[in-house]
Amino acid sequence: MNRFFGSSSSKTPKPSLQDAINSTDARSASIEVKIRKLDAELARYKDQMSKLRNGPGKDAIQQRALRTLKQKRMYEAQVAQLTQQTFNMESTAMATDNLRNTMATLDAMTTANKEIKKQYGKIDIDKIENMHYDMEELLEQANEIQETLGRSYAIPDELDEADLEAELEALALEPEEGPSYLSDLNAVPDFVDEPPVELGEQAPERPEAIKTTG
Repeated sequence: MNRFFGSSSSKTPKPSLQDAINSTDARSASIEVKIRKLDAELARYKDQMSKLRNGPGKDAIQQRALRTLKQKRMYEAQVAQLTQQTFNMESTAMATDNLRNTMATLDAMTTANKEIKKQYGKIDIDKIENMHYDMEELLEQANEIQETLGRSYAIPDELDEADLEAELEALALEPEEGPSYLSDLNAVPDFVDEPPVELGEQAPERPEAIKTTG
């Protein structure tokens, strides 16, 4: 019997939702072709009736036009149904894809959560805290060393700020003068015995020194 009817394992697979959508679209496209042909017939009947007078001939053409129009309305109703079916199937396919993507996201997040827990399980919080405390102590020691190296041995440790401020005020009140030997360029030095001679005057003669013979 299997040679004639085939076994159950040789059955064709069921069509997918996308296959059903494609099939429905193909049926709708074929019906739309028929509707366009009926539109062409109706246009021809309309042209013939416009050229005929009222009578049996015109009535016969009018009956054909009515049958054609009725057939066109039936095809249009089928196209509307197929279009709605396609829309419903596409909505279902979209919902299925969204659900599939959601499940994939959940699986990925579950795997990542397990991996994170596994990695964090290898971390010892106590060791991290101890290392943090050690770093604080090392930084404090480094600051102490820097302060020690930065001490100044030329300045006394304790200075009276009031004395310093008074000294600054005294310096601000002193006139800005140069050295004493530059205060008066015209002053006579202490080692000169006679006053300076003006230009045009002759210096007085000095007595000659008495020579003694030995």
